[in-house]
Amino acid sequence: MDQLQTAERAKLQPIAEQVQSANTTVSAYGALKSAVSTFQDATQALNDTSSFESLTTNVEGDGVIAIASSEAQAGRYDVEVDQLATAGSLVTERLDSADESVVSGEQTLSFALTEGSMPEITIADGSSLEDIRDAINDQGGGQVTASIINDGQGYRLSVMSSETGADASIESTNFSTILSGDVTTSDTQVVQKGQNAAFNVNGIDIVSASNQVEGAIQGMTLTLTEAGTSSTIKVEQDNEALRENVNTFVESFNTLKSTLNTLTNFDVETGQSGGLNADATTRAVERELRQAISGMTGGDGFNVLSDVGISLQTDGTLKVDDEKLDNVIATQPDRLAQFFAGSSEGGGMAGQINTSLERLVGDGGRLDTAKENAESRVESLQERYSRTEERIGQTVERYRVQFQAMDSMVAQMNQTGAYLEQQLGMLAQTNQS
Repeated sequence: MDQLQTAERAKLQPIAEQVQSANTTVSAYGALKSAVSTFQDATQALNDTSSFESLTTNVEGDGVIAIASSEAQAGRYDVEVDQLATAGSLVTERLDSADESVVSGEQTLSFALTEGSMPEITIADGSSLEDIRDAINDQGGGQVTASIINDGQGYRLSVMSSETGADASIESTNFSTILSGDVTTSDTQVVQKGQNAAFNVNGIDIVSASNQVEGAIQGMTLTLTEAGTSSTIKVEQDNEALRENVNTFVESFNTLKSTLNTLTNFDVETGQSGGLNADATTRAVERELRQAISGMTGGDGFNVLSDVGISLQTDGTLKVDDEKLDNVIATQPDRLAQFFAGSSEGGGMAGQINTSLERLVGDGGRLDTAKENAESRVESLQERYSRTEERIGQTVERYRVQFQAMDSMVAQMNQTGAYLEQQLGMLAQTNQS
């Protein structure tokens, strides 16, 4: 029975080998699609004109921080900071205690601002200086913040504008009029008005209520950090970022080429082959890539990759001529942008390559279809394996029943034979007598 079962299960081996081969193909398609997608990402980066408009900002000096947006323009800007914007504050008269009641009956505390107004503050009966502080912070609408200062002789309520600038200054308050009649104060209110930031850019005087200034220089945000300083801001084309994008394009293509070589390789000595050796879809991918890389833009200026310092080697990989590429980036960035990105989404070299790649890895593309077909084959083979295994089990069970019937028949025949032998022996004795 063991030998029969082993012989029957041998029928599963070819199916198992086909499942393994199909799974290898699925994995190979996955690896190829991943490499193509990585190359597509690098291609899309060059198909975006903003990639060629990236700017870098350098600041010489300590008085200002500059951040450039995509709307900034290359140039040099000299910035002199005369004064920083400050917030206005008001410090009330001095009290002897911070936690004892100083208010009798419900009162209304108000503040007068240089510009605008703020809501009146309701002060509850029996409030202490600490309670007044908390009420201001809760009801002030975020326009001011309150705290308590101990000046060594007593306690004062300090209120500061949340915003900087002269217009946000606190002019006065009715603090002393809401106190109980038996509460004594000393000294007077101290008002410190806020001031605007004053600076100039390339000799043009500018005033700002905030130390963070937008729009003084197109596309830039300036943060003033120190008064009495001079700084120079240089906004330049970010050649390093552009060079990095081009190098990433070349490196990802070479990685894709290496992946293709590995997946289609055949080792004569060992007889081992890659997961996609002689695969029609993979050959189509190679052909599509070769045609895309060797194509022309058909526009003015640069037409092929070699014009910008990228050459196709005999082994099918790309190589960058750093000196030529650097010269193109430094002297002809507009033509480089036109070559890769073009005037429309698919007009430049990167756009043309991306269109070809989309036919391969996009929804319903050749690689997707091939991978889905391979996965379907794996599923079909696994179902076939299960059906065959079930049939083998049924066959082995049939053999077992037949062997049991045969064993029973042999036992019965042996019993009959023994009986006949006994009867024949008795007959022989009778004849002799």
